[in-house]
Amino acid sequence: MGLALAAEMNGYPGPVHVLEHADALRLSPAQQATAEALRDGMAREARLLGARIVGMESDLDRLFATGSAEIASLAALTASIGALSGRLREVHLATHIAMREALRPEQRAAYARLRGYAAGR
Repeated sequence: MGLALAAEMNGYPGPVHVLEHADALRLSPAQQATAEALRDGMAREARLLGARIVGMESDLDRLFATGSAEIASLAALTASIGALSGRLREVHLATHIAMREALRPEQRAAYARLRGYAAGR
């Protein structure tokens, strides 16, 4: 879905890819632990939010399948789905911010090279 693409493409690495390149980035034990905690926390929260979104999408489908769809219920439900989708994206982006803060500038530059990005920020 590209939830964190803006971060990834602009010098804010994600913990999953940082961990994939842990040796090349020469992560310290503390950085490794930080990356793992960020990855696990993001995954946990994303699963919870994703489950709620899927449930609301089922509710939306049910409105139409039962012939009971109306503007007021549609507006409320789609607004809730949109808010949760925004929160899901925020979780991903905030994790990239935290991961960037845990890396030294030279590690961020190495990460950009390893990932094939034009410039390491």
